[in-house]
Formats: sequence, C-alpha cells, structure tokens
Amino acid sequence: MAASETVYRAIAEQDLVFRSDCASRPILDQIADKWSMMVMAVLAEPRRFNEIKRRLEGVTQRVLTQTLRRLERNGMVERRVLPTSPVGVEYSLTPLGETLREPFGRLYDWAVANAPEIQARQRDFDQRAQR
Repeated sequence: MAASETVYRAIAEQDLVFRSDCASRPILDQIADKWSMMVMAVLAEPRRFNEIKRRLEGVTQRVLTQTLRRLERNGMVERRVLPTSPVGVEYSLTPLGETLREPFGRLYDWAVANAPEIQARQRDFDQRAQR
C-alpha cells in the first residue's frame, strides 16, 4: 500500500480532522500553488529570472518575484548572485526542492492525462447550472 493510501485510510477510519494548527497547512499553501509548481518544474536546471519568466507564459514579474521569494523562504529554491556586470541572479532547486520534483511530476502527468474528462465534466456542470 502506498504511503498516501495509508494516510487517506487513517483519516477516513479515525475521523481525523485537518486541524487549523496542522503544520502542513501553511507549507502546502505556499508550495502547492500553480506558479510554485511550474517554477519548480522550470528549475530542472539553474536559470536566471527572465529565463524563468519567458518559460511561464502569463506570469507577471510581481507574481514570479513573490513565488521565488516564497520558495526560497521555504528552502525549496536557492538564489545566487552572479559576479557579472550588471549583477545577475540565478535560481536553482535545493536538495529539499529536488524531492518535490517527482510528486509534482506525477501530479502534472495526472492533470494532463485527465484534462479532457475534467473539461467535459466542467462543460456538463456549467450547462446544468444555466438551466
């Protein structure tokens, strides 16, 4: 049995509540949003800010800056000042950040594989809601 199945079974069987003071809540909130996941995927190798931004269509400079700072604060990303003129900054995953690549990759694969069904269900729901 996979670890996640064990966790879900324990929650279901013991009527566990996701407590408001659970340490996982703020961490999941800070690392599991769409931009964080995409930034971490882009950082398969070290990259400069503008290179990251070019690879994330639709992200604003402000949101990317906030995301990188949040990931750095949580120990997922390292920011390195490059000795260039003008000064450059490079971002890379830390060893802790690397540990999320595999589960995030599985989640991404799941999303891509199930996107057509999810989109069809969204259309069905929206049509029913309009009646």
